[in-house]
Amino acid sequence: MGTSPDARHASTLAGTRVLIVEDDALLLLDLEGVLRQAGAQSVRACCTIEEALRWSAIEGFDAAIIDVRIGADSIAPIARQLVARGVPFLFYTGQPRNDRIMAECLNCQILTKPAQSDVIVNTLTGLLKVR
Repeated sequence: MGTSPDARHASTLAGTRVLIVEDDALLLLDLEGVLRQAGAQSVRACCTIEEALRWSAIEGFDAAIIDVRIGADSIAPIARQLVARGVPFLFYTGQPRNDRIMAECLNCQILTKPAQSDVIVNTLTGLLKVR
């Protein structure tokens, strides 16, 4: 995944607030850069479940990108909180698609790592349009 989305995507996510929950520091930084270059107003990058729960409780997000596993922990608490609040999100993961939380969130998009920057931005944009 490169950190330079097409110029045509420069304002695709303009004004959006996005939560990222990912435990791989390099991937987290890369995703943050991709979203900022696509025009996201605010990107909150979290590497633990606790940190993500804390930020999602105090900051309203328009969308989220979440991994299925954060270390040994399931992303289930975050996914359920996002569903309850009506925040669209996508799973960005290398985990098999039979994980229990993915089965629970049938209407969620799943992108397999690694994905191209434009695929990530386009998928997130599509989620925001459906909202």
